[in-house]
Amino acid sequence: MRRAGRPYSKRKQANMPFEQHFEKSYPKDAQSIYQAALKVTEKMEGKLISASPEKSRLEARFPKVIFNKTLGERTQLSCEIRAEGESSQVVIDAFPLDAVERKLMFGARPGVTKTVVTWFVAHLEHTLGLASQ
Repeated sequence: MRRAGRPYSKRKQANMPFEQHFEKSYPKDAQSIYQAALKVTEKMEGKLISASPEKSRLEARFPKVIFNKTLGERTQLSCEIRAEGESSQVVIDAFPLDAVERKLMFGARPGVTKTVVTWFVAHLEHTLGLASQ
């Protein structure tokens, strides 16, 4: 019996990776960015799983529903702020989680993790009083 549709080898491959990486420099000190990241985590209803103020690093898990929008997956996000003279660089890594909060290796819905990272960055910039660039 032949299955309808294109053969597996010709199907459109997902072009969006499950893991997301983001880096950007901001003209603020590391501690103020770290405090803003904590506020954003709370605003997005994330749960801190580790926070290190002296290293300006935090890790949080975000639920499926953020801002009353159902995204479909939980997301784990780590944010590290590195001081660079008078400015600071923000490095964010995120990946989807399954129902028991393990890293999801396959079957993730496309765009969910990217949406969480995009919202986190937008709210971080808003909290810092910077226009989105």
